[in-house]
Amino acid sequence: MDLTFLPGQQGASINPAGQFYHPDFPFELHWTDVLKWKTSTNPYAEQKKQDTWQPKIVKDSSFLRHTNDMKLWLGHASFFFRLNGLNIIVDPVFGKLTPFTPRHSELPVSPDNFSNLDFLLVTHDHRDHCDEASIRLLLRNNPRATVVTGLGMAKVLKPWSQGQKILEMDWHQQADFQQLGLQITYLPTRHWCRRWLTDMNVRLWGAFVLETADTTIYFGGDSGYGPHFELTATLFPRIDYAFLGIGAFAPVWFMKSNHMSPADAWQAFNDLGAAKLVPMHYGTFDLSDEPIGEPERLLREIANGNEKVDFLTIGESKPLRTLAGVL
Repeated sequence: MDLTFLPGQQGASINPAGQFYHPDFPFELHWTDVLKWKTSTNPYAEQKKQDTWQPKIVKDSSFLRHTNDMKLWLGHASFFFRLNGLNIIVDPVFGKLTPFTPRHSELPVSPDNFSNLDFLLVTHDHRDHCDEASIRLLLRNNPRATVVTGLGMAKVLKPWSQGQKILEMDWHQQADFQQLGLQITYLPTRHWCRRWLTDMNVRLWGAFVLETADTTIYFGGDSGYGPHFELTATLFPRIDYAFLGIGAFAPVWFMKSNHMSPADAWQAFNDLGAAKLVPMHYGTFDLSDEPIGEPERLLREIANGNEKVDFLTIGESKPLRTLAGVL
């Protein structure tokens, strides 16, 4: 496996305190901003009380018994992919986040069924993407899986592992698993990292690009909107699927540096020039002011029936195939 930087690109910036930062979007939110948000009136409050939206769930584990390339949404930002015959899980979170943050979408399949994983990908350290119990279970049941993540993450993940290889990547680095027919690239996003009080941005966050000879996936992790989507399009001009977050966007003044609104995601999708947009990061956890069904409703309005948007049902298996240049 070769690990190299993309031509003409460099890694993440680090300040004198040893913290990673995006040179265009240094993280600026302070605890006073959190206090302002939590003490302000929520304009969605009444709509949230009246909201009855529930995500549909398909319970069908048959995808585990065939070898077809496919994608399956497990809720929020957790996905199962089979790509070039390889079994991959990204950002697994199988239960509730905290005793005060319940899960609003049932898991479509028991996580114990995932026993033949080749890769576990973790975009960043936030607990709605990097859950200790879920990762411990997967690594206990998949001793040969390779973990791929950002710089600094091995310190978090190694105690949860069974000795698996943990590959840390810098921004714009590409890992070429030649014998498996897979390339994984780690790219910048507009976000941040933190799990405790004193570890702000000591670990790197980012997006993944997964490439085989036939299919290219952009998995955006968490990100605010920014010019990195246009840069990605120049680096990867034939993206088949762009998985982009559309939820946890309100209040916009607070969330815009971390997450995209549906309108932002639509613009990012067009910047990427991808063939299909797969929305994610909504419908499972109540993390912000808007009702959990609001992101999908707004994106449906914006897309206005455009077939380039692929709204997944949690637990429904759908094929992965070459789309760029066809649609």
